[in-house]
Amino acid sequence: MMASNGGSITMIAEFSKRSRRVIALSAATFLTPFALVGAAHAAGADAAADPAPAAADGGGLGDIVVTATRRSESVQKVPISMQALSMEKLAERNVKGLSDFALLMPSVSFAGLGPGRQTAYFRGIVPAGGTYASVGYYLDDIPITGTGVPDIFVYDMERVEGLSGPQGTLYGAGSLAGTIRMITNKPKLGKFEWGYDTEANKYGKGAFGGQLATYANIPFGDNLAARVVGFYRKEGGYVDNTPNNGKFNDGKTSTLTLGDKNPATNYTLSNAAIAKKDYNPVYMYGGRLSVLWEPAPGWQITPELAGQSQTAYGYFGYDPRVGDLQVHDYDLTRRQDSWYQGALSVHGHIGDFDVVSSTGYFGRKVHLQNDYTYYTVTYDNFGAGNENYLQFFSKDGCTGSGASMKCNKLINPTQYFEGWTYSEKLTQELRLSTPKSWPFEATFGGFYQWQKTENNNYYGIHGLADVAGYTMSGGGDSNPAGFGIPTTAGGTMVLGSPAVKGDGFYINENNQYTHDTAVFVEGHYNITPKLKITGGLRYFWTDYWTTGFAGVAASARSTTTSKNMLTGTMGCTLPLPTERLTCRNTNMLDPNQIGRYSEQGETHKVAVNYQLTPSKMVYANYSTGFRPGGYNRPLRVSGVGVFRVDPFKSETLTNYEIGIKTQWGNNFRFNTAIYMEEWNNIQYSVVVAGTQGAGMTGNAGKAKVYGMEYEADLKLGKVTVSSSGAYNRARLDGNFCNFKADKTNLTIAADPTCSSGIAAASGSRLPRQPEFKGNVSVRYDTEFGDYKAYLLGSALYQSSATQDLKLSNNNLLNCQDIAAAETAAGRQCTTKGFTTFDFSAGLKKDNWAFDIYIQNAFDGRGVLTTNTFCSIDFCAGSSRNFTVRPQIFGIKFGQKF
Repeated sequence: MMASNGGSITMIAEFSKRSRRVIALSAATFLTPFALVGAAHAAGADAAADPAPAAADGGGLGDIVVTATRRSESVQKVPISMQALSMEKLAERNVKGLSDFALLMPSVSFAGLGPGRQTAYFRGIVPAGGTYASVGYYLDDIPITGTGVPDIFVYDMERVEGLSGPQGTLYGAGSLAGTIRMITNKPKLGKFEWGYDTEANKYGKGAFGGQLATYANIPFGDNLAARVVGFYRKEGGYVDNTPNNGKFNDGKTSTLTLGDKNPATNYTLSNAAIAKKDYNPVYMYGGRLSVLWEPAPGWQITPELAGQSQTAYGYFGYDPRVGDLQVHDYDLTRRQDSWYQGALSVHGHIGDFDVVSSTGYFGRKVHLQNDYTYYTVTYDNFGAGNENYLQFFSKDGCTGSGASMKCNKLINPTQYFEGWTYSEKLTQELRLSTPKSWPFEATFGGFYQWQKTENNNYYGIHGLADVAGYTMSGGGDSNPAGFGIPTTAGGTMVLGSPAVKGDGFYINENNQYTHDTAVFVEGHYNITPKLKITGGLRYFWTDYWTTGFAGVAASARSTTTSKNMLTGTMGCTLPLPTERLTCRNTNMLDPNQIGRYSEQGETHKVAVNYQLTPSKMVYANYSTGFRPGGYNRPLRVSGVGVFRVDPFKSETLTNYEIGIKTQWGNNFRFNTAIYMEEWNNIQYSVVVAGTQGAGMTGNAGKAKVYGMEYEADLKLGKVTVSSSGAYNRARLDGNFCNFKADKTNLTIAADPTCSSGIAAASGSRLPRQPEFKGNVSVRYDTEFGDYKAYLLGSALYQSSATQDLKLSNNNLLNCQDIAAAETAAGRQCTTKGFTTFDFSAGLKKDNWAFDIYIQNAFDGRGVLTTNTFCSIDFCAGSSRNFTVRPQIFGIKFGQKF
């Protein structure tokens, strides 16, 4: 019911002229700083010994050690395209969560509705359906992958790694397109240290915020240490819920007419009770405790417990029809998101073999309340046919009984959403690595994961459980006059309670279970001292099953579509009891009303890298990834029958990549990769008309992505220039046909002939991925006596993006200012590209540091995504823009002891 939108030679040849112009312009924009100072430097660097001496000030570019391949090595030695943000870089750029570091990773885009409701994507691989995420998301070695991952507070982190492209060999099903890893600082033996960091900030036109965070490393003897982290953070609001003053979001009067038969039963909307400036603050607190124990030489046991609670109020998008950073909301919107993770890592040696065991248990509870008024208003605009859906009368406004009953006190008919989601995940991985004395290196492993998600979603109307209504008896209806005329007398009043449970007009209660098992191996062999080959294979088994109920009161009462699991009889008595899943839909084609799906398969990886010099490497990489398919329950279409819907197939992604990683001397580093990705069986979800909001997921064909990524750093004396960027030409490779309902055979399936129409033509852009995204920063370091100081300026540029794979949906979101003739001709409308600027400065002496900053200095409105409350076809007129954060400035002070 509620839908949201969010041969390498051949590859080079297929770049269009327009694509080459974009690349050239992007390179000119972001590599100009290197062009100005790099030419003279490069000549000197080439002539110098390799590696070259440090920069003139005695410093140079540091190195980052990563564990992307499950072993520690320099990021410059890993033969894949990846970006690692060090602890220093995270602090320098004021990174606090996913939305911050995703902006700094050029190949990453993200979509969502606010904190804890965001999902990251790599290289334009943006699914719009399915049960798995396309990007792996890890806290240390434990996957917490999902759609709408928790907004983990970034503090006391060693680094954040972004691994581009399929990572299926080592990271499994959730890493179809890439993987993000957040690596925490670990306890240190024999060293006591602690520190704290404070911050006060304010959105330019919004509210104040701030945070306090602290950590301590505590040794206990020579072989035991603990590290503890705690934090509290408040983020001020910046979106205003303004009074509607008698007008709806589109300037029309805020009166629901509730159909044509009884025009006197109007209801005027007002948000005066909850209108508020800066109504979307965020409150967050949490902590982490980890322990390191070395019971014997070569053995480390590290248990860890982490948890966080976040409460976010309001919407984080705004309605441009109302005003800049403004909305008209009519009911409470709040999200309470709490999670915890217990993990145990054991690292040791059995003989000369290296053994690693990682065990994790992750639990999360989300309580979401959401204004859903615009859904009601949309249906009200459909006219008299939807009167019954909207017209409900309070009992205290009724007189008489039976056929003589008259009711004239209309309750507020607008909907709200309230949902509880409980999820838990158990993960176990065991890895065994060969001795270093062997002529090759190999890692063998096994993986198991069990997940359960319980969803309880209610689309309700306040007071619906206690409305007026009666059951006709004996047919004695004499057309009573007044409001609330029964439907049997040609009126519109709903007879009996329309609530399914509580105030829920439509509810969705289901349990989902997933089991994933895999075995894998990845090995390396040095063909020559400079030439190394890497190969990997992962074989997987996945099993998914679900059961539950979705529908309105009539669906629950039906003796053909619902089953009371407490009594075993058909049809459920309303209101439903508080026990979960006592009523189940009977369209699962299973006697226990369970839908099942299972699959097995494998992914592969082959990489060859050649070490030209100790600091220069070239590599070629072939890798594949997968995202499992899933179950579609049969759909009952009103007035037609039950349609069988086949399971949707698994997605596969094949990546061909060539790259170089180079360091010239100690002060210039340049890495780049060029790639082609083939994406097959794109999963796409739709809501089927006439099914009371039920939907299905199908496969929308295939696509290709041609792209290039780069990362560069130059340090000359006191000035450091850094830049990174990504170009992605992501397009459909073949037509995406509308799904076809066969009323004769009662099936819904893909239509390869497109006889039911083309949803998106071959060559259409994939959604939500800008063709170019890049950033550049210039940092100046100096000293004043005993004080160290810096100045930093940076710019982020992101080009335009589409919002939905289906052309008509996309254009409903993005074409408000485009002539109808252009959209009729098949134009694919986009959001606008944007540039933002950040500036910061700081002083440091001994153990303390003081910083000031301003982000989005010129308060631009860079639109990341556009979303709607319900199906785009109906609710596009109330869509909202989710943008980069508006201007914010702050001060920070911290000490380390």
